[in-house]
Amino acid sequence: MENPGEGFSQFDISKEEKDKLVAEVIRYILFKTHQNSGCPIKREELSQLVTKNYRHRLLPAYIINQAKEKLSSIFGYELRELQRSRPSSTNQSRSSQQSGIDAKSYVVISQLPAEVYKNYVEDVNTSHMSGFTFVVISIVQLAGGKIAEDNLWHHLKRMGLHETDENHPVLGNVKQALEMLVQQRYLQKDKVSGPEGTTLFYELAERALEGTVSERIKQYVTQIVKKDSTTVDIS
Repeated sequence: MENPGEGFSQFDISKEEKDKLVAEVIRYILFKTHQNSGCPIKREELSQLVTKNYRHRLLPAYIINQAKEKLSSIFGYELRELQRSRPSSTNQSRSSQQSGIDAKSYVVISQLPAEVYKNYVEDVNTSHMSGFTFVVISIVQLAGGKIAEDNLWHHLKRMGLHETDENHPVLGNVKQALEMLVQQRYLQKDKVSGPEGTTLFYELAERALEGTVSERIKQYVTQIVKKDSTTVDIS
């Protein structure tokens, strides 16, 4: 609950100006989430919406927090800040996509129960990507949370998914579909140099390590292990 003695009055703006800024930030969040297939939104982008006309340094944080509350109470969405997870390797020669994205960013998460979301919200036209995401994360999870690129493609090929396939009947460009999981921060890439050259690894990133997702993956993997007494090593 906002303290009456604090709030937007400290920024020397009217309630109408405050409401307009909050609405603008919410529209931007919803638009970018839809446009970029759920990829994270940088805090810097949201702050710029505020600072283009107002210079108070604390105002962006206040407006973003207000937008966060309204997204939850009105739209049923959680605006979740991602905590950047570091690659397990201490090797400094990371892929270029790792640099420059340690800044704060947000993703939009539905607060609806899973069954309700599936029945009334989930878009059947994008459900194939959810399945692909679940399979890839499961493979990496079974490999101990990190897997070499060649090994990952080896297992995907067993399911008919090839790195060179640009016209898969469901996923389209399969390599781009995998890259999308990096952009959405389910996976992160890490280049590791060794005696035989540089190897690219895929590792679970923060969205795959989030409690709900991680628990669902573990339950799924446990069911598979129980059904199959044969030990399969995919590390």
